[in-house]
Amino acid sequence: MRVLGIVSYKGTRFQGWQKQPTVTVQGEIEKALSQVLNSEVTIFGSGRTDAGVHAIGQTFTFNMSKDLDLDKLCFSINRMIDKDIKILSFSKVDDDFHARFSAKSKTYLYKIRLGVKDPFENEFQYIYPFEFDFDLFSKALKQFEGKHCFRDFTSKEEDEDGYVREIYQIVSKKQDNDITVEFTGNGFMRYQIRNMVGAALAVASKNEDLNFIPNHLKEEKIREICQYKAPPQGLYLVKVEY
Repeated sequence: MRVLGIVSYKGTRFQGWQKQPTVTVQGEIEKALSQVLNSEVTIFGSGRTDAGVHAIGQTFTFNMSKDLDLDKLCFSINRMIDKDIKILSFSKVDDDFHARFSAKSKTYLYKIRLGVKDPFENEFQYIYPFEFDFDLFSKALKQFEGKHCFRDFTSKEEDEDGYVREIYQIVSKKQDNDITVEFTGNGFMRYQIRNMVGAALAVASKNEDLNFIPNHLKEEKIREICQYKAPPQGLYLVKVEY
């Protein structure tokens, strides 16, 4: 029986999603599932999130031999799992379904607050104390929409798709000093969103002009990874569509 799980978590204390000797989200979920099901369980996520990155709707799949009540299983896992993780739901899926390879799109959110540091918010958004032009910021981000080679916006050494991804929509909003940016695309590589936000902030702060981004999206140029990377705490994986 294959099960799809949806989970939310505060990423501050975790060394990312992927299981490793330190405390990770995948590791904590596998530990809880293995205890409740009394057998070793391996889960497969829709993708990795870095240390400090949060999730509202991360997804994962796993197999179990027994046909159990999934609502009761969800309740049991939430009683024992780390306080910064919450399983939102479990549902039965086809045996060939995969959290990563079956995904059609992903949506991420990045949060920025303009101003000096805020001890009550600095785990959940990027506190940005520098010059900021929202109009320039929005124009810079819009240049990422469409299908592009994002080789300069990821640290991946190799990519089977030639670093090409398609971003369907980028929506940026400003309310008082709070900025949100929502990215929806067919997939995102390591640090891609954080590098895109960093580049747009460099334009918004007038450290770079609007040509900076399209110049880094040219496939024929020599690779030069973007030097601007926004911190992890402002980033949220919102949902995965299948």
